[in-house]
Amino acid sequence: MKKISKVYFVFVIITALANVLQAQDIKSIGVPYVQNYLKAEYLSGNQNWAVAKDDKGVMYFANAEGLLSYDGGYWQLNKMPNKQIVRSVTTGNGKVYVGAFGEFGFWSIKKGRFTYTSLTSLIPNHKGIKDEIWKIYTDSRRVIFQSFSNIYIFQNGKIEVISGPGIYLFMHKVGDRIYVESLGRGLFELKATKLIPLNNTGNINPSQILSILPYKDGKLLIGTSKDGLYVYDGQQYAIFNSPANTFLKTHQLNNGARLLNKYYAYGTILDGIIIIDESGNVIQRINKSHGLQNNTVLSLFTDNTQNLWAGLDNGIDRIELNSPLYFYFDKSGQFGTVYSSITYGNYIYLGTNQGLFYSPWPAGNGSSFDFKLIPGSQGQVWDLTVLNGQLLCGHNDGTFRIAGANFENISSIKGGWTTKPLLNNPNYLVQGSYTGLVIFKKDASGNWIFSHQITGFTEPSRHVEQDVRGDIWVSHAYKGLYKIRLSPDLKKAVNVKNYTTKNGLSSEFNINIFNVENRIVFSTDKGFMLYDEISDKFSVYESLNKKLGGFSTANKIINAGSGKYWFINDGKVGIADLTEGDKIKVDSNRFSMLDGRMVQYYENISKISNKIYLISVDDGFVIYNAADTRAYNSGKLPAVLIRRVADVTDTYKLITEKIDNKTIPEISYTRNNIRIAFALPYYRKSKIRFQYFLDGYSKQWSDWTESSEKDFTNLNAGSYIFKVRAKINEGAITSISIFKFKILPPFYASGIAIVLYLIIIATSLVLSKKLYDKKLLTDKQVLRRKLELEKEEFIKMEAEATEKQIIKLQTEKLQGELAGKNREIANSAMSLVYKNELLQKLSQEMYKLKDSSGKLLEEDQLRKIQKVIDEGMNDERDWNLFESSFNEAHESFFKKLKANHPDLVPNDLKLCAYLHMNMSSKEMASLLNISLRGVEIRRYRLRKKLDVPHDKNLVEFLMDI
Repeated sequence: MKKISKVYFVFVIITALANVLQAQDIKSIGVPYVQNYLKAEYLSGNQNWAVAKDDKGVMYFANAEGLLSYDGGYWQLNKMPNKQIVRSVTTGNGKVYVGAFGEFGFWSIKKGRFTYTSLTSLIPNHKGIKDEIWKIYTDSRRVIFQSFSNIYIFQNGKIEVISGPGIYLFMHKVGDRIYVESLGRGLFELKATKLIPLNNTGNINPSQILSILPYKDGKLLIGTSKDGLYVYDGQQYAIFNSPANTFLKTHQLNNGARLLNKYYAYGTILDGIIIIDESGNVIQRINKSHGLQNNTVLSLFTDNTQNLWAGLDNGIDRIELNSPLYFYFDKSGQFGTVYSSITYGNYIYLGTNQGLFYSPWPAGNGSSFDFKLIPGSQGQVWDLTVLNGQLLCGHNDGTFRIAGANFENISSIKGGWTTKPLLNNPNYLVQGSYTGLVIFKKDASGNWIFSHQITGFTEPSRHVEQDVRGDIWVSHAYKGLYKIRLSPDLKKAVNVKNYTTKNGLSSEFNINIFNVENRIVFSTDKGFMLYDEISDKFSVYESLNKKLGGFSTANKIINAGSGKYWFINDGKVGIADLTEGDKIKVDSNRFSMLDGRMVQYYENISKISNKIYLISVDDGFVIYNAADTRAYNSGKLPAVLIRRVADVTDTYKLITEKIDNKTIPEISYTRNNIRIAFALPYYRKSKIRFQYFLDGYSKQWSDWTESSEKDFTNLNAGSYIFKVRAKINEGAITSISIFKFKILPPFYASGIAIVLYLIIIATSLVLSKKLYDKKLLTDKQVLRRKLELEKEEFIKMEAEATEKQIIKLQTEKLQGELAGKNREIANSAMSLVYKNELLQKLSQEMYKLKDSSGKLLEEDQLRKIQKVIDEGMNDERDWNLFESSFNEAHESFFKKLKANHPDLVPNDLKLCAYLHMNMSSKEMASLLNISLRGVEIRRYRLRKKLDVPHDKNLVEFLMDI
């Protein structure tokens, strides 16, 4: 059931589209818009031999330098393997099939690149191609290539060669049927792999057939190179008698295309393109003088939006057949810049800077006009307006009444800028001129004649409007606005007030005045403003400005009738219906091709009929038919194409041209600076802006921009979704196109790296365990050795401590013994001193002894006793005993003393020993048995012998030895 619904839905859509196309008519007045794609723009060869369009909307051209493609934003040339000229191109099954000299195959995306695949190797018996492939057609199962010598059918990966009865000319496809002409033998139909000649019961057999198109009632319309058109009804051929035949014979038909299911376009060698209807009437002639770049048309192609593409001998042109706009351009420069245009009676008039030109209206067949200058009208024409059935011309030299080619002066006041009826008195007109305001009135015959110039106001009056109170508003280019109140007889300005920024105007320059729905509005660079009578000031017209959006700063408003108004903002044109209330929408899409073409500040649009308008442009005029807008606005907008993704990290390197989101490109982290290029395959003249959003990177949609590429730098690892959409002429917005890609993590964070890390960690753990065990064993050994060393050291230290203790004890013992020895020596010395003192005392007392008679003893007796005493005092045994004891305590004293001072005598040694013992002089005197004086003398002498410094004590010197 769902499948049936889908089929029915598709059927309804196709039927509706067909009805729209059927309803669309190609007009014969003017020419459709022709967009030129110059060689300097697409940067490839001059000649374009064939045109095709794929299902995404990309255009392909068989160019002299290769396969040329265009997506609405970018041109790209893909050269053939041997740089051959591409003669034929078609699309199908996601591929672009091409043919050239000795070569045919297809271009497709492989490994992210647009790559060529040759099919010539599949030709049986390895027979090469020795001529051009001129035609290629596809159907659901096969691709058919045609050269002058053979037909090649590519199907199921194989190629079958069909050789004809003679030389082929060109192959043609009509619906699902394939036709080919064999020179000298007529037309054949290719059925499966067989060539079946067409029935022909008549005497006519067309030759050099260059176009076969479907005709009404199942017939074929056949175009030949030099014999014009024929109709084939399935049985015989008949000459198609029509006005077009003579033209096509003369200018040599070269190709054809069907348009809108009821028109036929034929490209010629000598004079561009003609478009005819089913009766053979010439509807359009489009050649170099009407906008084509070149009159030699090598190929024609009608796309699914009814654009007619022309591959030329020099360039590419697109003809917009479904536009409601038709153009007439003065390619010869005959009448200069157009300031005003209008139709009146049976003529169209163009007011230019060179004068007033006219031509019959409507034009003859083939959009031909024959403009002529009206005699006497030379000079600047400012304004053309029809008032009460009379055409008035505002001219640099005055004001003139026009009737046919008659140019009648009715006023000599120079510079008739604008002329309008007075609201409160329709029998009078007010005109703005170089020198103020002029009044016209009707005469008895109802003709407009000059009445007078208003006194009291002489400022230039470019824009003039009358408000409901009867006051006249005049705008000055540099002085703001003037409000003028006229006298009852309209001859004098009784009150003139100048309004500037002091009165609320945003500026005093280029303020224009317009009547919109019986309300005077003023255009400024800040938007439309209104005048308030009570406050005598201006205020912003907020409600209207908000509804108009970008057109709120329009510098010109022109009444289009029925509540509709033209708004012109710095050359951009739009129309809005102000009766729609809050739902006002300015339609500017269909007029985008007019942007910048109108004379600034002198834009002019006049209404010809209920649906047709005449628009003045710089070098001609444009006819707008509002009835054709349905077909123009129909159809779904194409999706934005994401064309290519490139690496721009250091140098430009293509990553992929395959954007299908079935395979997600993975980009190295080291190449994480990318450029995404996109385009909208929308070929009508329009302003296209893009908006994008990178999910995973951006926080919000970007601003609208005309740039069709975006760089993203230093992207982090992760998955991203790039989204993009387009807006056309600030209006319709396309669906969102997406591109998914992934930035791989850096190697140190990749899966392989993580596995390596795990392996390294595991290996490290194992090695660490082994190293730890080994180190533990080594540490145990080291610790054991350390303990042993410490133990040895401890034992050694204990031994040393014990030894030191023993030494200490021994030292203490020795010191004790030495002290004992010293005491012994001291005691011995003291005993000797005591003995000697005792003997001295005995000696002294002996001389006091008396005998029994009381007499002193005799000297002889005393001498004997004294001798004994002296011997006792000088007994060497006492010294030897003292010396022996002293040497035991101080064994090296005498050795050092004798070694250093060999000249010392024994008494000197004795004195040194006594001094070392720190004995007093008295004790030494006793031991030496000398007087104290003798001791001092000896000390002195000893000091000299020992060479003791003056500042050194003798005892200390000896104790240091």
